[in-house]
Amino acid sequence: MNYTLSEILNLIFRWTHVFAAIMWVGATYYFTWLDRRFHTTDPDEVWMVHSGGFYVVRKQSQPSAAHTLHWFKWEAAITWLSGIPLLILVYYVGGAIIETGQNKAAAIGIGVGVLIGGWIVYNLLWNSPLPEMVKLLISFAALVALGWWLPQVMSARAAYLHVGALLGTAMAANVWDVILPAQRKMVAAVRAGNPPDARLADRAKTRSKHNTYMVIPTVAIMISNHAPVNTYSHEYSWLILAAILVVGGLVAHIIRKQ
Repeated sequence: MNYTLSEILNLIFRWTHVFAAIMWVGATYYFTWLDRRFHTTDPDEVWMVHSGGFYVVRKQSQPSAAHTLHWFKWEAAITWLSGIPLLILVYYVGGAIIETGQNKAAAIGIGVGVLIGGWIVYNLLWNSPLPEMVKLLISFAALVALGWWLPQVMSARAAYLHVGALLGTAMAANVWDVILPAQRKMVAAVRAGNPPDARLADRAKTRSKHNTYMVIPTVAIMISNHAPVNTYSHEYSWLILAAILVVGGLVAHIIRKQ
């Protein structure tokens, strides 16, 4: 690909990806904070002030058939849809996916397989009847195992990036394949005059909770190329990845409790 064209596309995709991610993360933690306020203060409404205006938000157990619903979904879609072309441009086309002696075609195939297969395994695992702690430990072990194995078949930088891209893919798929369909079914039930299925709300909330825990490690992994010595280039990069996952999860847990 022409170098000038590549740089222009890189700028467009990267700016779009970062800005959409800012909006997505902001919306995610805004609603996380808002939901927490309903459990710790007034259970009926939350008062807020911003930019010279005062706002009152009330939480409902089911949607209203008489009001317009505002869906927060495009931030997730645009983040993923701009991130994948950027991944292809920099790593698959640009060649950053491999180091000397590694097979580019194999690395690309593995990278694509990680993104698709990782989501399938994650979704099946968390739909299974296993105890939550068991599913959590399996998920953590699988990510750390990927962090150890991927540098054997692709560059260390690409290995870290693909773990982050897997988390981002799971987050976007949670929104579009789990959360939104559940919410649409609940809205349809109310409009048909039927009570919404509480199990759908629980499932959507669980995946939304997952996203709040995954987003901080994902951002840390995605910016690891700014600190290569202490991340993917380190001798024990997979252990550092494990630490990023743990610390990121703990930070998210603290934020969720505020």
